[in-house]
Amino acid sequence: MGQSPITGISTVMFDFYGTVVDMQGGLITALTPYLEEKGYTENPPSRLVTWWRRTHFENSMIDALLHRDHTPYKEIGRQAVDYTLDRAGIPHTMNEVVSLVAQIERLEPFDDVVAGLEALKGSGLELVILSNGDPDMLERGVAYSGTAHLFDRVVSVAEAGSFKPHAVTYRTAAELVGVRPDEVCFVANHAFDCIGAKAAGMRTAFVDRRKRPFGNDQYPPDAVVADFTELTAMLGAAPVA
Repeated sequence: MGQSPITGISTVMFDFYGTVVDMQGGLITALTPYLEEKGYTENPPSRLVTWWRRTHFENSMIDALLHRDHTPYKEIGRQAVDYTLDRAGIPHTMNEVVSLVAQIERLEPFDDVVAGLEALKGSGLELVILSNGDPDMLERGVAYSGTAHLFDRVVSVAEAGSFKPHAVTYRTAAELVGVRPDEVCFVANHAFDCIGAKAAGMRTAFVDRRKRPFGNDQYPPDAVVADFTELTAMLGAAPVA
């Protein structure tokens, strides 16, 4: 996109769900046969996944704002799925809810991700995941995605006691990795995540996969890229031959 490279960083920190792995597409794939078994046709699977994810997001933001006892990601997920199925009028059991939430651990990376991570890894940058997911979910999910060998560390927000974008989460992640916030380029497909990282002192790259305005002029991203191919070029990393 003709942008100036982000320089002076030692670490690239990534959101996982929706940035490294395709959460929307993967959950649509998982939910479709479930709705077919239920004989549900009132709304397409994509709409119910949007309800699910929006409810999950709202509940996790409430949890972060309260900043009291951290609610596990999987519990927020179960609340969101239960609400979504109730809203749609679909009879269900909690075992079905648990099974659907577990699909978050079986998501595939976007097509451009592995090559991009390999290029960044080859350039000598430290690669880290900072995710709202629980530690056990991330262990399984990162392994399933086939990207575990490319990351130097996986950090769950459980280690900071608050969901992103609470400021303490990004600062704690930097401390755990042993770098200053200004040495980090944080990468996310979500504007709120880039805003939180930028406010905490990190550089940010917004992966605009959905072609939507960023919507925040106070904490704008340092770069906007279409995918990980553009990200690696912007960070000055050569593709792996």
